[in-house]
Amino acid sequence: MSSTSVTTITGVIVDDIRFPTSKQLDGSDARSPDPDYSSAYVILHTDNPLLEGHGHSFTIGHGTEIICVAIKAHTHLLIGRTLEEFISNPGAFWRAIHLALSAIVNALWDLYAKREGKPLWRLISDLTPEQFLKCIDFRYISDAITPDEALKMLKELESTKSERIKQIEEQGYPAYTSSAGWLGYSDEKIQRLCREAINEGFTHLKIKVGRDLQDDIRRLKIIRQEVGYDRHIMIDANQVWDVDQAIEWMKYLVEFRPYWIEEPTSPDDILGHARISQALQSYNIGVATGEHGMNRVLFKQMLQANALQFCQIDSCRLGGVNEVLAVLLLAAKFRVPVCPHAGGVGLCELVQHLSMIDFVGVSGTWENRVIEFADHLHEHFEDPCIIKNGRYVAPSRPGYSTQMKENSRQQYSYPNGPIWKTNS
Repeated sequence: MSSTSVTTITGVIVDDIRFPTSKQLDGSDARSPDPDYSSAYVILHTDNPLLEGHGHSFTIGHGTEIICVAIKAHTHLLIGRTLEEFISNPGAFWRAIHLALSAIVNALWDLYAKREGKPLWRLISDLTPEQFLKCIDFRYISDAITPDEALKMLKELESTKSERIKQIEEQGYPAYTSSAGWLGYSDEKIQRLCREAINEGFTHLKIKVGRDLQDDIRRLKIIRQEVGYDRHIMIDANQVWDVDQAIEWMKYLVEFRPYWIEEPTSPDDILGHARISQALQSYNIGVATGEHGMNRVLFKQMLQANALQFCQIDSCRLGGVNEVLAVLLLAAKFRVPVCPHAGGVGLCELVQHLSMIDFVGVSGTWENRVIEFADHLHEHFEDPCIIKNGRYVAPSRPGYSTQMKENSRQQYSYPNGPIWKTNS
């Protein structure tokens, strides 16, 4: 740790921030036809007026006020506490505040990284294996990976971390775009966005399916005509199918060679995902899921059941950085690639750090790994993610890239911000 002064949390601000993305149907899918990308947003004030921590949870509009109330109910756990208490045992601190709390946990990590003058991915990559393990609660997952196993995995990669840090800084991290395939977009808009994606260097594109089979077939034909077969197409059903329906529906889409089918059924149905995974194995189509996974135990069981070929962590729903680190270790143990979900406000900014942490010190590879990129709302952040030639550029500013611009917070605050008063 580069700083020796004690940092005390003196106040917590919680805001309900909503962007009217439903107007352009950005984010539309079979389950949520008109979402407003939203954020339960947290600011941690400290006794140093120049040092703040910023964090957020993601919703699609409805229910954001409930998340904000839940966060406010936990602020007493923070006020008067020191950052040093968090740093000394992040896992114990996380256990005390898990559920409403991805915004708080993420804000704490943002605060820690800012004070150390490092981007979060580099802060955690620079931890020793022993320090890394202190961030994780191994209860309920030690039957799948023990602390000793995890320590051995991390130590095996420790001597070559500097090489991978250099790779990340020079090459960035592979990305895929989901901006071309929202379900509410017209054919003409999809065609234009596919061409733009190719010109921007993307080799992987994702589209939404599941509302109507014939419409899915028609749209996939259009997209394959635009991108050819030397690029990967991923498809996302957003949980709308039953298990048998998912298997049957996918048989009609095999000809388009989807790289994966995402969330084909209920996100909690481990055995259902396992059946779908087994049924699609002969077609060489993987199952991707996890964006609605709320804890490490669900991921443990998904991995044990061979229910997914691509692990899709969500930086907010999973409860913040600590739980993500546990899942990264589990996925590495089972040799399943982690491809984070990022279709939401500020999620791209966060997950880039998580994949880079995985590459540098946990899995040690980016083979079969891509981070989702949705080209929406980045202009509202102080440290927006940067895509160059279809890859995420490594963040260099200190922090977790969570900080929203003050003007955006004021304009889009719900329900009293000017944007929402104008729309009411």
